Amino acid sequence: MSKANIDKKPKGFSRRRLLAAGAGAVVGTTLAAPPTIASGKVKWRMQTHWPTGNWYYKDVFVKFCNRVTAATAGELEIEPVPPETIVSTGEALNGLRRGVLDSAFFYPAYWIGRVPVASHLNGHIGTFEKHEEKHFFMYEMGAIDIIREAYAAEGVYQSGFVSYGGFAVYSNRPLTTRKDFNGFRVRSTGAAASVFEKMGATPVSIPGGELYQALQTGVVEGAHWGCISTGRGMNFHEVCKFVQQPDLVSHLSGEVMVNLKKWNSIGRDLQATFNEIVRATSADASAHFLYHDYLGAKQYTEKEGGTITTLDADTIGALRSASLQVVDEFSARDPKYSGKVGALLHEFMRMTGKV
Repeated sequence: MSKANIDKKPKGFSRRRLLAAGAGAVVGTTLAAPPTIASGKVKWRMQTHWPTGNWYYKDVFVKFCNRVTAATAGELEIEPVPPETIVSTGEALNGLRRGVLDSAFFYPAYWIGRVPVASHLNGHIGTFEKHEEKHFFMYEMGAIDIIREAYAAEGVYQSGFVSYGGFAVYSNRPLTTRKDFNGFRVRSTGAAASVFEKMGATPVSIPGGELYQALQTGVVEGAHWGCISTGRGMNFHEVCKFVQQPDLVSHLSGEVMVNLKKWNSIGRDLQATFNEIVRATSADASAHFLYHDYLGAKQYTEKEGGTITTLDADTIGALRSASLQVVDEFSARDPKYSGKVGALLHEFMRMTGKV
């Protein structure tokens, strides 16, 4: 099985030189671009699934691409590419594997049928309550190493997760108790859809571009698209009366991926800097989304007539129990990768007193 080459000699780019030039803040929360960016020696086109009209397309995705280009003094240039430009959203993993797509900033739920362990990158309901928890689960407990092996088997390098903020449900049905989920028609994807089904809901798969109309016409009663502020980016607040809280998981996450051959073709210093910026971007995005969540919730309740509903403790417990059942189902289906990460997740849940 192929795996990322991390033992190469640097190809011209030097992190020591970068630090000496004053750009060593790639792991911090700010990274100023130089006045001009040199023409890159390596250029990757990076596609996302986020619509260009959403505020976070520029604030998070484009900013990430520019940070990599700036931090490497243009030796690794990342060109941000809108959704559906090079490959269709559902074909992004195949596009990466075949080398048609250089890199991607995406949502792992799209391919959990093919790479089940990708569900752990998304984040399972009832698990992580803050960014540091997900960070130490991935990087300190070693979950990311197992996940990278699974992606490498597909010809893809998995750089890491990027926080998309929390997991909020916009709906036209108030959700406070377990019985409120009975028959609840909700647009959902990935492992979350399986959890909602166990709770008695009816998950429906609808493309993002059709969600607004589906909510407006009652095809579905609710939907989730990340946190409160990312849902607002999809204008859900215009067609939904309620937003459920607390977040079902504090950090629903996306991922950054690269064609494995192209990843192995760059030097160790470029690889390390790229990965550091992924981790820094996740921390930055986490705070950015949370801030906009507070602003959005205030706007929603005070000026737009919306209501924030709160799940009771029994319902939160039932959701967590159903979620861990789904984790175990993934582990049984994919013992080689999901089984190992699932065992780590159960250890994490015991360690943090959640079970």
